[in-house]
Amino acid sequence: MNSPLRIAIAGLGTVGGGTLKVLLDNADALESRSGRKLRVTAVAERAFGTIEALGGRLDGIKVYDDALALADDPEVDVIVELIGGSGGIAKTLVETAIAKGKHVVTANKAMLAHHGTAMGRAAEANGVTLGYEAAVAGGIPIIKAMREGLAANRISRVYGILNGTCNYILTEMRETGREFDDVLAEAQKLGYAEADPSFDVEGIDAAHKVSILTSVAFGCEIDFDAVSVEGIRHISPLDIEFAEELGYRIKLLGVASLTDHGIEQRVTPCMVPKTTAISSVEGVFNAVVVEGDFIDTTMFYGRGAGEGPTASAVVSDLVDIARGRTVPTFGIPATALTALQPATMDRHVGAYYVRLMVVDRPGVFADVAAILRDNKVSMESVIQRGRAPGNTVPVVLSLHDTEEAALKRSLESIANLDAVVEPPRVIRIEHL
Repeated sequence: MNSPLRIAIAGLGTVGGGTLKVLLDNADALESRSGRKLRVTAVAERAFGTIEALGGRLDGIKVYDDALALADDPEVDVIVELIGGSGGIAKTLVETAIAKGKHVVTANKAMLAHHGTAMGRAAEANGVTLGYEAAVAGGIPIIKAMREGLAANRISRVYGILNGTCNYILTEMRETGREFDDVLAEAQKLGYAEADPSFDVEGIDAAHKVSILTSVAFGCEIDFDAVSVEGIRHISPLDIEFAEELGYRIKLLGVASLTDHGIEQRVTPCMVPKTTAISSVEGVFNAVVVEGDFIDTTMFYGRGAGEGPTASAVVSDLVDIARGRTVPTFGIPATALTALQPATMDRHVGAYYVRLMVVDRPGVFADVAAILRDNKVSMESVIQRGRAPGNTVPVVLSLHDTEEAALKRSLESIANLDAVVEPPRVIRIEHL
């Protein structure tokens, strides 16, 4: 009989508590699948109330209030870091554990987005595993799928709905017609959004995940600073209504793609055709689409966050470690990762939705059309509802594929027209 895999959990919050529950409740099944016991020998948690709430589940398990003590515990083989944060104690714990020859499993996408390349190289140099399935898309096994199941392919693009909070807000806005702030407040009451929702609604959380997926997809170093990030605060019920009329739904997408100019990474609200599978991903669910030369297109769908799905992903990495399975951290040896060659968004070519709020008077549309013509931007369609001379009305343009730099020049000029009363609203149109 193989000796047990001795596990320490740092942080017993939602995911940490869920991980402990999975390891205890499914112990027999996990032993059968791993060929050895998965035994929790230690935990680290400062909040006494959290420890007290777990009651008898911690019987026989050492409890530390200093997470760094886990790295020095000789009865720990692998540390599960669920503290969170891009730096601080979480980063120090992971670096110390790796240096001391202990495996690490983490759900910390912010830390990986900023320090993942260095951590992956250190782990491989020290002969230990850095597992992070839970860091991207919760219970969806997208990291294993890309590193292993799709290893035969050259990946050209990976994209998806990577933040359940934003997807819930956009779904509710579409279904109820309510404003962003109203739906956000409801999401906070339901526990789908944090008290400070900035990382979610401004696209930063999704950008962390995109930067990790980019490394796995294209064999490059993680470069979070190269991700172009835009959130959903500016999306209005009016935009959602026009999207429906045009045959689209608005989703916050994270995209990493290989282009002629380099690797493009972006998080942005997009209009996706209602005929596509990803347009039907609603509420707090996530979906990731991978395009490869031999698989064509494949989509992975499921819960992207929460106690159970994220804990499931954490334990899947622990099972791999228990089995002795080793895979390069980012799909290829970390020493072989190349510097990312970023494609600037000014060179991005795509279709766009533009909504203008203008004073309804003669000559306004002619002025707008002349600016677009001068910048070689071509219109596909125009929507203007009724007439309201002297009043403010929406004018919606859908544009053919154009270079983003040309669009920006056009919008700067259009925004300076006297008849345009607020900044133009722009949403990318994705023909997936």
